[in-house]
Amino acid sequence: MKELDVVKLIKEFNSLPIGTEGTIVLEYDGTYFEVEFFDSDGDTIDVFTTPADVLELVVSN
Repeated sequence: MKELDVVKLIKEFNSLPIGTEGTIVLEYDGTYFEVEFFDSDGDTIDVFTTPADVLELVVSN
């Protein structure tokens, strides 16, 4: 996974349910990413430092 890839949660994280999608805005070291999560309308929910083990790649950019 890399910056600008679309990802989704495969585990609940920071009160966000499984399946919540987001865009990687910064890659730290391959094990953590800064992800902007958004709702079904495309509005930003929040930005979290997220471990790779709770993410699954949806669209590679």
